[in-house]
Amino acid sequence: MATNHLVLSGTITRSRSFSSPAGIPHCVIMLEHKSQVYEAEMLRNVYCQMQVILSGERFNSITDKLKTGVDIEVKGFIALQRGRNGQNRLVLHAENVELKT
Repeated sequence: MATNHLVLSGTITRSRSFSSPAGIPHCVIMLEHKSQVYEAEMLRNVYCQMQVILSGERFNSITDKLKTGVDIEVKGFIALQRGRNGQNRLVLHAENVELKT
């Protein structure tokens, strides 16, 4: 069985909302994560940025709160997305979002 589940917390650095041609609401945010973890018995600084996509009406009640500087935790799955420049990147498709502030 294949597993695809990711939990990532961080701070929103960008946010935009729009509706698809089919009328489905979407919110796209850039999430910045900073933490420290132990790896090979040494403390390591960890940093990443990941695009997060929230799709569907179930996120309408929280979308207006997802602004730059807000801390959140996102649970969802990752998928490959090809950008307009032809490069591939991993994006996190949200299944649950929790405000941390």
